[in-house]
Order: sequence, then structure tokens, then C-alpha cells
Amino acid sequence: MFKKLRPALFFLALAGTLPHAASAADLMTFWDTPQKGGNSFNAAEPDKAYFEALAATGATWVRLTFSKWKGEGRDFLIGDADAYKGLQAKDLEKLRKALDAAHAAGLKVAVTPLSLPGARWKQQNDGAFDDRLWSDPAFADQAVAFWRDLAGALKDHPAIAAYNLLNEPAPEKTTGLAENGTMEDIIAWQAKHADSPRDLPKLYARIIEAIRAVDPVTPVMVDGGYYANPRSLAAWPRRLADDKVLYAFHMYEPYDATSAPNMKRDKPHRYPGVETAYAGGRMAWDRKAVADHIGAAFDWAKTQGLPPTRVVAAEFGCMRLWADCGTYLTDVMDAVEEKGGHWAFYSFREDVWEGMDYELPAKVKPGQFYWMSEQGKAGTLPRDGELMDLLKARMRK
Repeated sequence: MFKKLRPALFFLALAGTLPHAASAADLMTFWDTPQKGGNSFNAAEPDKAYFEALAATGATWVRLTFSKWKGEGRDFLIGDADAYKGLQAKDLEKLRKALDAAHAAGLKVAVTPLSLPGARWKQQNDGAFDDRLWSDPAFADQAVAFWRDLAGALKDHPAIAAYNLLNEPAPEKTTGLAENGTMEDIIAWQAKHADSPRDLPKLYARIIEAIRAVDPVTPVMVDGGYYANPRSLAAWPRRLADDKVLYAFHMYEPYDATSAPNMKRDKPHRYPGVETAYAGGRMAWDRKAVADHIGAAFDWAKTQGLPPTRVVAAEFGCMRLWADCGTYLTDVMDAVEEKGGHWAFYSFREDVWEGMDYELPAKVKPGQFYWMSEQGKAGTLPRDGELMDLLKARMRK
């Protein structure tokens, strides 16, 4: 192989300092400093211009999902979440092309499936929650095989900074556990389901073992249970054994206020002040409540001997037309940054939904976005929204 290298590169290779070799060695080092980025959840593969625009905001990384892209089979890259039999070659080529574009723009990537075998994303499963991965051990075997294959295929790509094993797993969903119940109930649930198909840390450990058989260096990012709730993560009895793991949570609480249904109310809930059911009682949400909810993940990490840079707020956001979105985003970013973790806002230029596209100014209404998108004119929409200015200021600090 060295015969094909130019003389200068020959000596770099002997010293182990080729750019590619260095990127592999430094993958975990990237995460030793708090990183700020965005989520890419587009229906079409993002191109170089897209990633360059994201990099121009000051983002250093992107959490990239491929599951919405049109593939060879029903489920992109997996082929069929009902029966995984191997990676789809043409889909893998599309993913590599997107990774190439991200790398050219200077972005690191956490590649993130929305589906795994036996856990098809609800929006691609006729609106039904797919519980098979959490109830049938055969699908855990298939999920392990999928990630072994994907890590083997991507391990040498210079854009990859993490494998995010599954977006928002929810093994608790069908069991009757309240999503934001008491910590006692959440911990008891975790203990009850230990060593069962619903044991999320056990599944992660199996997948990581398979990944390490083909890729010993790339960091792995794991979402906590119940849709990446930080309190579900905090119920885990211990950290995972692998020392290259990032622990992720998502932040949309209070969901009753940050989400699309709130915008349909005659009088939308306001922040701070909105009250929701929480931990067996009622929570009045304000800056401190946001920090306390987020803090559950960081407090757990500290008890496990992990630095705060092993914790990631992998998604957070609110409806861009909500009057209090800027205040909420600020409080979330403050809470994560004061703890010393990483974050990625949701989302950047999503092509089929405008609800959390912070580049769009308030004057751009949803109907205008969808009409212009249908006409192929989405690229002419104004992108001078104040909320993105807020995010840019934080990413460029």
C-alpha cells in the first residue's frame, strides 16, 4: 500500500500521522471539549451546500439520520425492519455520499437510525408503535447484526464521530410506566426488566460488543429510554463497560408547551409558568425546573465517574412561532453549558416540516413554507430568523 503513496505521505504513514489515521485516534478527543451542532432529519439526502450552510452557523457536528431517505427496500439501509438480512448496497452509497459532503464542510457526524429491526419508526409504521425489539429476542439479534455490518462499513470514514445506536428508544412504552413518573417507579421498572428484552443497557452492551469486533475506536452514543428522557437514563444502575460511550438525552419538556399541539390552543401555554404532570405531582416550569430536569443526566454521569463531556443534549427545541421559544432555547442552552455537556438543536432546514426551522422568520407562515416547497421554491424563502441568530451566537462563542 505504501508504494502508492507520495514520498511525503510515505513517511507520515510510517509515523502513523496520516490525516485519516489521526482522525481515528482522535475520535474520542473530539468529544473532550463541549461541541455544539444541529440535527439533520431530512427526507432527502443533504448535499454539500446544506452541510456548508450548517457549518457556517458555527456548528461543529451534525446528528444525521438516514431513515427518512428513499431506499432500495421498505426501510432505508436495513432493507426490511421485519427481517434484516444485510445492508442495502445502493443505500450505503447514498449514506457515504452524504458523509463525504459533511466531511468536506468540516463537520463531524453522529450517524443515527430512527429504526432498527423490530423497531420501525412510528411515522413509517402506519402510526403504530413497534414494540417487537422490546419483546422478541430474535430482533435484538438482528439489531446487533445490523450495527456490526454498519460499523464495519463506516469505520474508516473521516466524518464519523459517533454511532448513535437508536433514536429515542422506548422499551417502557407499552408497559404502563408513566413517562415522567416518580424516580422510584422508573428505577423499579428498570430493576424489574433487567435481563429481559426491555433491558436497554443490556441491548446496548451487546451492540457495542459487536461494533468493537470490527471497529475498536469509534465512539458510541446511546439515548436513554422513554424517548431519550434524562430521568430514564438516570435510572440505569451503572454506566456501560465500554469507555468510548457518550450518553444522550433529548429535551422538549414541558412538551405540552414546546410542541405543535400547543400552537393549536386558543391560548397557548406560556413559558415560564406552564404546569404539567411530573414526578407524581405537578411541575411549574421555569429556568430552574429546566435545569433540574436536564441535570438528572449529568448528576447520574457524575455518580458513575464520568466527566460532563460524556453527556449530550442530542436534541432540544420548540416551535419557532411560539412566543416563548427564544426564552426556552436560552434556558436549555444555559443549563447544558453550565454543566459542561454537548448539544445539538433540532433541527436544521428540515425539508418536510417547518415547525423548528429557526432560520425562518416569523413572517413565514407554515402554509407559505409548504406551498413554496411544493413549487420547488423553498430555496428562495428568507432565512433571517432571530432564533437562528440566537443559536449562532452560542455556537460561535
